[in-house]
Amino acid sequence: MDYAHTALIVIDLQNDYFPSGKYPLWHTETVLDNCVAAIARAQVLGMPVILVQHVADSSKGLAPFFNAGSEGVAIHPRILAAAPQAPVVVKQAADSFYQTTLQATLAELGSRKLLICGMMTQNCVTHTALSPAATQYEVAVLADCCTTVDQMLHAIALNALSIRVALPTVAQALA
Repeated sequence: MDYAHTALIVIDLQNDYFPSGKYPLWHTETVLDNCVAAIARAQVLGMPVILVQHVADSSKGLAPFFNAGSEGVAIHPRILAAAPQAPVVVKQAADSFYQTTLQATLAELGSRKLLICGMMTQNCVTHTALSPAATQYEVAVLADCCTTVDQMLHAIALNALSIRVALPTVAQALA
């Protein structure tokens, strides 16, 4: 793999998705550990890391979670500690490319391949991987670095994605 032209995109590892947050997901601690390991391995390989943060659109009223200024909207501290220099792309939709700086950031980095991980598998991860803007990249989703509300929905989402993108584990993708 051409690591210098591959970007690791870490989507929505934010406090509201963890046990003390407003919408805790399934298997978060394991996914957090795997994402931290993926970031560390990417850095060793010289692969850029991009963090994506969802912030609710305040013009639509108070959202159930990810409200600006809340503790829950913050990117998990272990992710920030693992990638303190990573650019942060802020989004308000499931697709991380939609009305964000992601495409410009990838262009600046010269990225041609994307390794995507994060939360929620069936929503933001899938919408980003299948975004019309993602068609210009070779896309893979790190299967062991994603989660959602429960194991069944996670498995269904990965199965649906499998016909369009590769689903390697961290060990397979960043060997």
